[in-house]
Amino acid sequence: MSWLAQHLAAASDAIRRLASAPLNTLLSLLVIGIALALPAAGWLTIDNLRIAVGDAAKAQQISLFLKAGAGANDVAVIEKRLREMNIGQFRFVSRDEALKSLQNREGLADLTAGLPRNPLPDAFVVDAEDTRPEALEAAAKTFAEWPKVEHVQLDSAWVRRFDAFVRIARLAVGLIAGVFAAGLIAVTFNTIRLQILAHAAEIEVARLIGAADDFIRRPFQYYGALQGALGGLLAVAMVAIGGGLLAGPAGELATLYGGSFALRGFSGGEVAALAGGGALLGWIGAEISVAIHLRRIG
Repeated sequence: MSWLAQHLAAASDAIRRLASAPLNTLLSLLVIGIALALPAAGWLTIDNLRIAVGDAAKAQQISLFLKAGAGANDVAVIEKRLREMNIGQFRFVSRDEALKSLQNREGLADLTAGLPRNPLPDAFVVDAEDTRPEALEAAAKTFAEWPKVEHVQLDSAWVRRFDAFVRIARLAVGLIAGVFAAGLIAVTFNTIRLQILAHAAEIEVARLIGAADDFIRRPFQYYGALQGALGGLLAVAMVAIGGGLLAGPAGELATLYGGSFALRGFSGGEVAALAGGGALLGWIGAEISVAIHLRRIG
């Protein structure tokens, strides 16, 4: 029998064994699917959050509020300095324009109408091309030293906090994935152990007639790998169903904040990686189980 024929026969035997006990197979697949779905869903959720706030993080602005006594010449000097820095796009917002914008906001018209005078300063709003936090902070520090600049506002602290949260969340998901991977190997180990016990007589006969260990191992390895791969695909289906249920509420929430957002699902490569990872873990569990059994009867 050729090498390819041996592997095809082993794969066929593994499929037959999976199909011969559908209830046990289904329960094992559910356990494996849940073990893979939980960390996969966590990773996908983090990625969706990163995408959702990505545009806001990139659109950080630096606001330069001028002193009350700043005149037209001071505005012209600051505008010239900004242009010479080539920091990006900027625009001048006069105090009257700022007050009008405030009056147009819901619930603030009555509040601003009662003001005896316009308390808002003239300002420049800068959209920097370099959105790295350290670059923005350096630019803000430079602006704060300019004459007639009263205050510089840079809302980058939340971006740093969010980046730290993403790093911690990814580490936590990785640790959880490691725990579930160990559990998946243990589940496969026990499943293969039961399979070996059920076919102990066949294995003994095969050893007596001189069958190689690889020949005995191969059907169980395929069994574990197929079970893991199917569990990975089941995990993809679970996460996809959950994402479909959350898509509507997530879109409505984004609309309330004046934006649009669609939950990202798994890409083809990620589906293959999840199924392949499940197959690898299943193969490892099967290999350990078969190796221990063969050593005992060796």
